[in-house]
Parts: sequence; C-alpha cells; structure tokens
Amino acid sequence: MQLGRTRCLSECRILLLPPEFQRSSRDLLKQPAPEDTVTASFGKFISEIKPQHLSPVVLHRSKRMVLDSIGVGLIGSTTDVFELALQHCQNMYAPGDTSSVYGHRGIRLSPILAAFVNGVATHSMDFDDTWHPATHPSGAVLPAVLALSDMMPANNKPSGLDFLLAFNVGIEIQGRLLRFSNEAHNIPKRFHPPSVVGTMGSAAACACLLSLDPIQSSHALAIAASLAGAPMANAATQSKPLHIGNASRLGLEAALLASRGLEASPLVLDAVAGVAGFSAFYEDYVPQPLQSPGNDSHMFLLEEQDIGFKRFPAHLGMHWVADAAASVHKVLVGVGPGTVSPAQVEDILLRVPKSKYINRPFPESEHEARHSFQFNACTALLDGEVTVQSFTPAAMSRPDLHALLSRVRLEHPNDNPANFNRMYGEVQLTLVGGDTVKGRCNTFYGHWRNPLSNDSLRKKFRSNAEVALPSEKVERLIEVVEDLDQLRDCRNLLSQLQ
Repeated sequence: MQLGRTRCLSECRILLLPPEFQRSSRDLLKQPAPEDTVTASFGKFISEIKPQHLSPVVLHRSKRMVLDSIGVGLIGSTTDVFELALQHCQNMYAPGDTSSVYGHRGIRLSPILAAFVNGVATHSMDFDDTWHPATHPSGAVLPAVLALSDMMPANNKPSGLDFLLAFNVGIEIQGRLLRFSNEAHNIPKRFHPPSVVGTMGSAAACACLLSLDPIQSSHALAIAASLAGAPMANAATQSKPLHIGNASRLGLEAALLASRGLEASPLVLDAVAGVAGFSAFYEDYVPQPLQSPGNDSHMFLLEEQDIGFKRFPAHLGMHWVADAAASVHKVLVGVGPGTVSPAQVEDILLRVPKSKYINRPFPESEHEARHSFQFNACTALLDGEVTVQSFTPAAMSRPDLHALLSRVRLEHPNDNPANFNRMYGEVQLTLVGGDTVKGRCNTFYGHWRNPLSNDSLRKKFRSNAEVALPSEKVERLIEVVEDLDQLRDCRNLLSQLQ
C-alpha cells in the first residue's frame, strides 16, 4: 500500500506542473531527430566520404599544402619555442617510441605528443599556410594524421590516397564551420581560429583515418569542441604556436576517445536556443547541414578556393605592406643590391586595416616583429624584401631600421577592412626634399588569388627543409609527396621526416 501511494503522488505531481514547463516539454519533442541534426550530418560526411570524391584539383592543391607544411615544420623544429615544447614532453610525460618528430632522427614520442610538438614546429615562425575565412588549416591537421599513421600497425598503414582523404576531410570541416559565421571572415579579435576550427579539423581527419562510424565521428567533433579555443591575447608571443600544437593533439585525442566509445553532445554543431555549442566561439554562428556525398561527387571547398602560402615567416597581413614597401624600395634604389637610407626619409605613412594585435610600432621580440605592420614595411623599405633572416636579433637591432620605425604613421581607410580577401596595403614615403613615393599591393604573390607557382613552392620547401634534413632527403620528400596518391601505404613518407 505504501508503494502504491507513493506512485500515485508522483503521478499527481506531474499533472500539476506549471504550464510553462509543459510548453518547454512540448518544444523538446519538436527537436529534430538525431539523424537530422547538423552535428549528425557532419559525422555522416566524415564516415562516408571516399577517395574517389577527391578531384584532380583537390589532390594537386592538398599535396602542395602537405609539402609546404612539412617544410615549415622542419625549419620550425630548429626554433627555441619548439625546443621548449620538446623538452617539456620528454621530461614530463612517460616515454613513447611510436611517432616521429620533425627533423630529429632518433627521437620518437607517443602519437599525442608527436602531434603536439610537430604542430608547435609548424607555427613556431608563423610560416604556415592561411585560408579564408581566416585560419591556418594544415598545421592543425597534418601532424595529427602523421602521428596517427605512425601509430597504426606496419601491416595496416593507410595508403597515400587514404592519407590525403583524411587530410582533406580535416581541411573541409574547418572551412565549413568558418562559413557559418560572418564574424569569422574578418581578422579575429577573440579566439585564434586554428585553436577552434583546427581542433575540429584534426578530430575529423583522425576520425576519417580511423574509419569511425557516423555516430562516433559526431562524438569526436563534440569532444573536440570541449577541448577547443585560445584567446588572441597570446598572439605575437611564444605561446601562439601552442595553439596549433594543441589543436593537432587534442583533435587526435578526441578521435581516439570517440573510438573507445566516449560520448558527447549530439547537438554540438546545432543552434540550440539557450545552450551554447559551437556557437560559443562565434556569436553570429548559423549552422547548415553538410550534405553527405553518397554516390555523387562532393565539391570540396579547396576546389573552389586555393590556399595562401607565405613567402616569409610572418602574419599574413604583413605580406601586403611588405610587397608595397618593396615596390617603393625598387623606385628609390633601382634593380640590384642597395638600401634606403633613413636620411632620405622624412615621413612614412602606412594605409592598412585596423587590427590592434598587428599594430606594433616598436616590436621587442621576433614574435612581435612577425605581427608588426611597421616592422615588415620598414624592413622591406630597407632591404627590398622580408626573409627568414629579417627576424634575427642582428637584423632587428639595426639602427637604420629603428630610425625608419620612428617615422611611421598609420591610417585606417574605410575601404580597407580587416579581411584577408578584401584588404590592401599602401606605403607612402615623403622624402626630405618634399617628394612622395607611393606603393600599393592589392594581392600579394602567394595569396589564393595569386598562388605560388610549383617552382616557387619547391624553392621555399628546399630552403626550409634543408635547415633540418640533408639535401637528398629533401629531394626525396618532394618526390614522395608528389606521388602520394599513388603510394600503396604511407611508410615511405613517414620514413623521410627524420
């Protein structure tokens, strides 16, 4: 009798709940079925995409990205910030001997830590590729895919084509998520994009390589969302490369956790009133489902828009002012060696977008210099170009450079937005005699609208990779990446990285 009365009272309480609760309960019933959610559509895409969906254009462009990313990772493995990250992993974690480390023969780490340090290397000089809406897509994905491939048994390594498919899935997911926000199209102010969408892209790529089913792939994305995000305040510091390293390793970790059965929100990519999912990173986030490829072809975003490759290691915005300043240098000095003397210059006016974190009048470190309109413009005025050597202590401390920096003013025209697809750079010199010389760059060489030629990309790769590897290995890497879609397994690629 007692049990019966309790059950009756419970039923009565349900009937007497307030009307507003009853309304919210009805609203919950109207939510889409799990298989109809945006999150589910992304998981299904990751699980169902096949190598045959990679067009010749996508294969060509993604192999260029792989080659460039390996090159900047190799030169990045010689930097102080990489060495700090490597020592941390070697000293603070249990040893592992599974996955290789860029440019360091005989050093191996666990897959998670290898993805981390190689991601740090890739962004340690801000030399890695850039896309639009703004992010660094390859550095967050490639180290994770390489580490996971190292982790797989020798008799079950992915083919080169499967490797490229996973890489392209990681790039595609980043691009799709960024296109759900207008805010994301502009130079960021709050979150560093690779730490957000890069983590998701790494998780997607690894889920693809692990052949996770649609539900597991969705969970991998949702787990990654809980591990994502880094503030822009750490731009121009040694901590910024950690954003890429963490995106790579945490995405890999999310996929591995999902493969073990760990679950997360089935609505993390959906717009749910009153509950922030991925919208926590972008306030104007409006998601759309990702169409599953099925038997039809899939148009990858990389087919529609190429990638931007940097000619020198600095924030992408620096490339406009450097090219504009180099054109002024050419007018003043002519063709051939020579420098612009500060004694010639009365005033330097830069017309650039308004973006606080890349407005650094007197940078005090190489990382600040890589994020300084003023430094890169004045370096190009002096030397006619900006190079890897421009950020060495000797180059940064030159009296002539500091004299030019003291003459710089900035203007932010209304027609020059902080947007990598629409901005320009303009440099105007007023000389001591009163004459003015002006240079302007609307699209620098290396931008997705004006991509590097294969010869230029290989020249950059050789210059970077030969800092860490013997020249014969560098040439072999070029050959292996070029033929990657033809390789039966990717062991040949993995063996060349040390």
